Amino acid sequence: MIVARAFANKRYAVLGLARSGLATVRALVASGAHVTAWDAKEEARAQAPSEVTLADPLAIDLTGFDGVIVSPGVPINRHPIADHARKVGVPILGDIELFAIARAELPAHRVVGITGTNGKSTTTALTHHILDAAAVPARLGGNIGLPILSQEALPEGGVYVLELSSYQIDLTRSLACDVAVLTNVTPDHLDRYDGFADYAAAKERLFTLQHADQTAVIATDDDPSRMIASRVAHRLVRVSANDIADQTLWPSLQGPHNAQNVACAKAVARALGVDDDAIEAGLRSYPGLAHRMERVRERAGVLFVNDSKATNPTSTAPALAAYPVVHWILGGQAKSDDLDACAPHFGHVKAAYTIGEAASMFAALLKPHMAVTQADTLKAAVEAATRAALPGETVLLSPACASFDQFRDFEARGDAFRALVEAL
Repeated sequence: MIVARAFANKRYAVLGLARSGLATVRALVASGAHVTAWDAKEEARAQAPSEVTLADPLAIDLTGFDGVIVSPGVPINRHPIADHARKVGVPILGDIELFAIARAELPAHRVVGITGTNGKSTTTALTHHILDAAAVPARLGGNIGLPILSQEALPEGGVYVLELSSYQIDLTRSLACDVAVLTNVTPDHLDRYDGFADYAAAKERLFTLQHADQTAVIATDDDPSRMIASRVAHRLVRVSANDIADQTLWPSLQGPHNAQNVACAKAVARALGVDDDAIEAGLRSYPGLAHRMERVRERAGVLFVNDSKATNPTSTAPALAAYPVVHWILGGQAKSDDLDACAPHFGHVKAAYTIGEAASMFAALLKPHMAVTQADTLKAAVEAATRAALPGETVLLSPACASFDQFRDFEARGDAFRALVEAL
């Protein structure tokens, strides 16, 4: 794990003991910090090291603490911990900020931070893969893979590749990325922000934290990203999906959305000194990302695709564009009351199967355009789509919604889809 003398004898409160929270507690304890931690679930509290004081940060006096560490899932815009800490001047931080503090004690390295509404996971995984294929020591972390504090520090010359959600950026104060990346900005997570402009500003903070000699890579395919790029005062590399003319040699990177991901990853790799031949080799060998247009199986001539990571309509649109005849499974916890971003590709959809909280709303939206079955559950949707699909057609789970109404997260939803398909 990553430890630092900077935390020794400091006092921290940690709220939430899921994967990242537990990794944070262990790293702080190993660094000699005094840690008070809490989770509402007794089984989670039982995982805490014996050196930890178990107490709810909301129920204790936080005076004198050096920070309250919360998971990105804690809505600090409305959670009482924010006011409780603010009253005594204690900062609210995330594990990414602790990593930023620890950087000074790590072997010489560079950090790539990748954000954006859509495409950041693929761009992060692809960047890491290119570096790994080029024999550059690299770690994957942040909003993807293992918590960064739970991983071993890299040797000198290594690169930490971090996927960063807007929530994680909100909880960091000093992460100056050697290369910071923005894939795009479209409306999302508006329950956590005071409108779209506030959400876009959260993304932009990643670049305001950079130093003058560091590099910003911004895909300028949308207006908000172009506006952010216009305000970058340091080294800027503008990229676009249009920069990528031919994707035929990269089997796991098809579609216009992946053209943008490739453009971003290539710019990052070049900024880090990787030559073009090594970049091309990495693109050709990239295996793809689980839950993102993941080919699960072909059965009786029908392709089944898991795109569970598409948690908003803008993210779903590229998947609909990628397949000519689609049986579309969608729904869950809606982030908007429209599917406008998907509408240009409705012609590819032979039938839709709606599930979850949004089932009836999406069914009503789609019925003027296509055949719709309100299936309500993922199991019923898979069964109905399988009965209807013909050879050469695609059954696509691309929900355009969050998963929390029926599943723990989008990974659990994708795993359930994969299991249902494999059992056919």
